[in-house]
Parts: sequence; C-alpha cells; structure tokens
Amino acid sequence: MSLKPTHELHNRRFGRNLGVGLILAAFVALVFGLTMVKVTRGDFVMPPSEELN
Repeated sequence: MSLKPTHELHNRRFGRNLGVGLILAAFVALVFGLTMVKVTRGDFVMPPSEELN
C-alpha cells in the first residue's frame, strides 16, 4: 500500500499559504517592534483618568 503522490494543486496551494503566512508573521513582527520602540522611548502617554464627581 503506497501513498498517492501529492497532487500539483496541493503543492501550489501550500506555497501560496506559506507565502501568506510569512507575510502575516512579518506584519505582526513589524507592529510588535514599532509598539515596543514607542513604549520604551517614552512617547506613549496614558490619557489622564477622569474623576467621577
């Protein structure tokens, strides 16, 4: 009982999914990096809390 070889369509779909996954991971890393730089530089200021009177 040998396994059937992977169809050509599945190979193309895997390549496309891998590309989209890598681009998504790069975008997440970019947003994370920009957030860390902004927070550690001190540019990030929490808005003043509103007092309930």
